[in-house]
Amino acid sequence: MLSAELIEIEKRYGAHNYEPLDVVIERASGAWVYDSEGRRYLDFLAAYSAVNQGHCHPAIFQAMCRQAEKVTLTSRAFRNDQLPLLYRDLYELTGFDMALPMNSGAEAVETALKAARKWGMAAKNIRDGQQEILVASNNFHGRTIAIVGFSSEEQYREGFGPFPSGFREVPFGNAEALRRAITPNTCAFLVEPIQGEAGILVPPAGYLREVAAICRENNILLILDEIQSGLGRTGKMFAYEHEGIRPDVLILGKALAGGYYPVSAVLSSNEVLGVFRPGDHGSTFGGNPLASAIARAALRVIVDEKLPERSAELGEFAMAYLRRVRSPHVVEIRGKGLWIGIELNRPARPFCEELKQRGVLCKETHTSVIRLAPPLVIDKADLEFGLEQVRAVLEENVSEPRERVPELAEATGP
Repeated sequence: MLSAELIEIEKRYGAHNYEPLDVVIERASGAWVYDSEGRRYLDFLAAYSAVNQGHCHPAIFQAMCRQAEKVTLTSRAFRNDQLPLLYRDLYELTGFDMALPMNSGAEAVETALKAARKWGMAAKNIRDGQQEILVASNNFHGRTIAIVGFSSEEQYREGFGPFPSGFREVPFGNAEALRRAITPNTCAFLVEPIQGEAGILVPPAGYLREVAAICRENNILLILDEIQSGLGRTGKMFAYEHEGIRPDVLILGKALAGGYYPVSAVLSSNEVLGVFRPGDHGSTFGGNPLASAIARAALRVIVDEKLPERSAELGEFAMAYLRRVRSPHVVEIRGKGLWIGIELNRPARPFCEELKQRGVLCKETHTSVIRLAPPLVIDKADLEFGLEQVRAVLEENVSEPRERVPELAEATGP
């Protein structure tokens, strides 16, 4: 079926809660994707960092197939032979005592919030119902009612109230504001080490170190949402390693399954996750054997292929390349590793449309920011090709997308 037909079907029968670029992806491999007509595109988004390992990585695929032939789902009513091994792998990778597996990133965030509140009652003797969690301005942690309730983005909130109480916002990147906001009822601070949806906002150097110290001094939990920033994206296994700290609670998702399955997890100490008793929290699919086998393979790929190191090297190359761009449209270029935001002085959507015509797929965020996050397995030559297209559209006066570049439309293989 042609792309135009599929787009029309989607628009007719699907809820319009997304505004995707009009490209219909039919297959993918590594850093390249192909549409229904066989045209290829370089993926500069990596499914919001869910496919750090590249599309359809064969090692993860094989692990999925092997497990799918045995058993896929038991629910947590019974034990399975893959979940304990995933727990062990996560411990050996991170050093955190315990893990609690979920499915989506938003579910993992909700799990962390519940753990923090219960810990606040048990460990700090905060009266139940009075626990308070501080969050950062411009945060993005998912789309549940509780999470959008403490978002500073008005569109995320409009029409969805009333919202749960117990959350207060402090400015991102301002450690002193955090210190001033803490009260006896504060049990945690939830923050992204680098804010992705906000436009790849990197806090000032030393911010996370100071935040970690403030949390220790006040006996509150530092919860880091590394759903997008973790597992190699920023040039370290986890973004918090850039500051030499360690959170009390770590939230993972996306690349934890390499694009094959929704898998997320909350990692913490025995003291924090130990507050849960049977019946307090759960998920039918969380920690199922198929998910666990896939996650184990996805983690092995990240370690064995040295993807954090690769991200650091290629990210340095990409930033140096982009900083040579001369464009009246560019306000700022920022990022860490292969996670880069290009802030413009005008809407970014036409630039993303133009890049699509040139065979490069990326997506705007916060209206005026082009977000670049290719799979970490990308070849340097392919990365340079993509960056050259970015340079070209930034240095041109883009208003409306052109027709697709003919020579690229004829390409048939990666």
